[in-house]
Amino acid sequence: MKQLILPTIFLFSVLASAQNIVNDTIFLSRKNAETIFLQNNLSLISERLNIDIAQAQIIQAKVWPNPTFSVNEFNLWRNTGSEELPAIWGDYGRYQEFGASLEQLVYTAGKRKKMIAIEKVGAEMAVEYYKNFLRNLKMEFRNNLTAMQYNQAKKIVYLKQLQSVQNLTKSYAIQMELGNISPGDYIRLKASEVEFLNELNTIEIENNALQSEMKKLLHLNPMSYVKISEDDAIPDMDKINNLNIENSIAQIENYRPDVKLAKLNEKYSQNKYAYEKALKTPDITLEASYDRGGNIMQNFFGLGFSIDLPVFDRNQGNIKAAQFSVEQSKLNKEEVLNNAQTEIMEAYNNFKAVQNLYKNIGDDYQTKLDKMLDNYLMSFKNRNISLLVYLDYVEAYLNNKMILLDTQKELNNCLEEFKNASGQELN
Repeated sequence: MKQLILPTIFLFSVLASAQNIVNDTIFLSRKNAETIFLQNNLSLISERLNIDIAQAQIIQAKVWPNPTFSVNEFNLWRNTGSEELPAIWGDYGRYQEFGASLEQLVYTAGKRKKMIAIEKVGAEMAVEYYKNFLRNLKMEFRNNLTAMQYNQAKKIVYLKQLQSVQNLTKSYAIQMELGNISPGDYIRLKASEVEFLNELNTIEIENNALQSEMKKLLHLNPMSYVKISEDDAIPDMDKINNLNIENSIAQIENYRPDVKLAKLNEKYSQNKYAYEKALKTPDITLEASYDRGGNIMQNFFGLGFSIDLPVFDRNQGNIKAAQFSVEQSKLNKEEVLNNAQTEIMEAYNNFKAVQNLYKNIGDDYQTKLDKMLDNYLMSFKNRNISLLVYLDYVEAYLNNKMILLDTQKELNNCLEEFKNASGQELN
């Protein structure tokens, strides 16, 4: 038996307590699989770092610009017209002239405060970007879980039929050699066996793709094999049955991250507009300077300032563009909100349609179907029905089994679409 090494201590503890690991096969329930997904998915971890990046931008926006210190007018040698000055240290400095200045840029019109406000909205947007990314990735992950459950259940159905047909084929081969049955009946039975083998091969190829995607989402060893428990293949429909759809539509702004993002984008545009307006007011640079031996005073200390004169550039274009951006963000917010309300209604109606189909089929229909197949098999073995009648029922059985499995799959998928559309987990 190989030892499966999983990415984190947390993951190891979850698997050790909740699943069995046999020959690199990992048995997971939907709940445990999602726990590992949230802990180890690299895309989520990477996206979460954008929140830290945005928070760092707030820190940067709060920082004042550095002062500028400069030394100039420093002569390396004396000339014939040099006047003697007091020495700086020992005999050094009698003929040394130099100047020094210290400058500090001072933002005006509340630019720093407005930039901080912009970055704070940016940090809020980063949080909602992450939530929206998580929301969509969760639906992809859960649909993959459902697809794996569907694939596993489908494989079990066809394996069972293959085993029955293979047993019958072996018996028919012996009876054909004895001359008790015609070669035609044997070929017809063998053809059914080949059809099942072909279908199982297709199922296996689909499973390989699902396995690959699941291992990437869970960040598992490529050599591992994932099996999802069938116990929770049917979703808890009471959660959505007790839901007030009108309230969900009315409160969608509180749940959907993309709607919140659209609102924050409008706020961001408004803050950017205020900042661009502030930029038309020039900043001031304050200066303190010292000059040794370069003026009528041997040691000159002076103060000054500089400011741009807004004669030509008053930031007119950027202000106008920011103003249009505000109007654009308002329209985008209305569009996103309207689309979200439409999506939640569509998702709700789709779930209700599939739920009604599942209810009409009935909980005990699958049991009756399996029992009837056993009866037909027994009747065929006792030669009470013909091979064609038996094979026709097997085909009808498989069609109905696939309808049941498809309905269960659609129940899960439609529920996830509703969760995604509403932004609610319905826990």
